[in-house]
Amino acid sequence: MRIFLTGATGYIGSAVFEALVRAGHDVTALVRDNEKARRVSARGAHPVIGNLADVESYRGAADAQDGYIHTAFDYASGRGPAVERTALDLIIASAKRPRTAAARAPETRFVIYTSGTWILGRAPEAAYEDAPVNPIALSAFRPEHERLVLDAAGPRLRTAVIRPGVVYGGGGGMIGEIFKAAANGLVRVVGDGSNHWPAVYDRDLADLYARVAARDDGSGIYHANDEADERVNDIVEAIASHLPVRPDVRNVPPDEARAKMGAYADALALDQIVRSRRARALGWTPTLHSIGGNAARLLHEWRGAREEVRAS
Repeated sequence: MRIFLTGATGYIGSAVFEALVRAGHDVTALVRDNEKARRVSARGAHPVIGNLADVESYRGAADAQDGYIHTAFDYASGRGPAVERTALDLIIASAKRPRTAAARAPETRFVIYTSGTWILGRAPEAAYEDAPVNPIALSAFRPEHERLVLDAAGPRLRTAVIRPGVVYGGGGGMIGEIFKAAANGLVRVVGDGSNHWPAVYDRDLADLYARVAARDDGSGIYHANDEADERVNDIVEAIASHLPVRPDVRNVPPDEARAKMGAYADALALDQIVRSRRARALGWTPTLHSIGGNAARLLHEWRGAREEVRAS
């Protein structure tokens, strides 16, 4: 299939990009500069240099696609939610536009939107895909965007929302931040660390995107996490035990953390037990089942990613 992908060089998007290429899809990737364009081109994709906020920079590329996967988010401008709404409006309009392509194109197009489990808010008991939403401040805009995408579905358009938990693997994300802090000798934990983080390995998450894209019944909301129900303290301990010098761990009161980090502190202190029943019904099974049980492997990945950045 011909798939238009935003965020192809981002943390989640790069894993999704690799999964789509491996599956043989014809990927058009929105990227921000020539260097990123060369990277995706080398993997056999069609780069489009543009800016998520400037829909005219990719409007033409978004036409004549069979599917659309949105993983990008504009953190730099301070207008992330507004930029995302503009991009979603363009993507949905393109997906609904009558076809002019060859008859071999699939009859039904699809749109997949990336949300997150923070939309659920505090969830001390198992939360499934039909749980009511109660988003923390950082995710306050997501219910509207989820509904925009889901309501766009029709006879020739299926739409899906994927809600990843805390993504791990490679050199990025919140777990990458813990590896970095631990390597530097001090890990700060917001609150007492007894809260649970739903988590998912980046490659397993990417496999879910590829499955939803390929399935004619891939629609609606999908949670994505390994269901290990790990507490933050256990994650930090597992990482610390694999370092040559154990880092110090400091518990930071939520109010103090909030004063320094803003709303992100609430995300770090969030307690969530999340279940991915609908994803598993598609046959999706995570290959990694916890952070703690794979800390040595993940440390190796993190070090490798750091070396790649230094070499580039």
